[in-house]
Amino acid sequence: MRIGWDAIKQSILTGLKLDRRFDDLKMNQGQILAFQQLSQSSKNLADFEFRVFSQWGEDGILQFLTRNVQIRNKTFIEFGVEDFFESNCRYLMMKDLWSGFVIDGSAANIKRLQSSYFYWRYQIQSKASFVTAENICALLDESGFDKELGVLSIDLDGIDYHILDKLKDWRPGILIVEYNATFGNSHAVTVPYDPEFQRSRKHHSNLYFGASLPAFRHLASERGYGFVGTNSMGSNAFFVRRDLLNAVVVEMGPGEGYRDFVFRESRDARGRLTFLSGRDRIKEIAALPLIDVISGESMTVAELGL
Repeated sequence: MRIGWDAIKQSILTGLKLDRRFDDLKMNQGQILAFQQLSQSSKNLADFEFRVFSQWGEDGILQFLTRNVQIRNKTFIEFGVEDFFESNCRYLMMKDLWSGFVIDGSAANIKRLQSSYFYWRYQIQSKASFVTAENICALLDESGFDKELGVLSIDLDGIDYHILDKLKDWRPGILIVEYNATFGNSHAVTVPYDPEFQRSRKHHSNLYFGASLPAFRHLASERGYGFVGTNSMGSNAFFVRRDLLNAVVVEMGPGEGYRDFVFRESRDARGRLTFLSGRDRIKEIAALPLIDVISGESMTVAELGL
């Protein structure tokens, strides 16, 4: 049976309406949760978590931080967003009317974003590009934003440390980075730079990517940022520029705030989940190389001694 264009168009419109109605429900729920935060008092970011469009509880954490940190520009840049439907900053855009610029390596993902019901409603720009240390500064300049951003969120599952290292001229009030808890909390290490890094191709386990939390803490501290905590799942770390810290949002001391992965996403060579945790993760990628970002020395994952 041949399906006519009118039927296809109606199906698309119906899907868009359902997307919007479902999102309206989530937005209303988020409003209630954000209001409830006003009565909370805690120095633990995870206590403020809630999820509307973020993968874990980042929506709630960002509501807490943006309410208590004096942000001059309500702008964000987020990359590694896929189609942006699930992301750290979408709720900021839709609830608080922040302006954004997002980047993903997949043209199909960006096309889906640009076809969404919300793309025309808000101040958001998007770009399909594979991010490297060589092109990141030019890509971010395309946003037209003042370099004193509100939020910068980096989640590339790869050369994240090397990308952040290139962005010394950008001064976001809040910085979010995904760290690799497999590398522990004792060594400031990252995977070596490779402009073509793709997580699943580097090692089938999906455990070999990014940098340790101490590596990001070292770089961020040198740039004038204080580490203020992580999400409860042990994946994202949050930093605030030190001139914006206050009695409510405070910097954590050395060694504090680290969380190990809660989730288990390791895979075998056929792409099947293997649910590794603890030392079993280290054994899986033991021979792979790392770089100590403080000394510049090379080492293997096994040499972390975890």
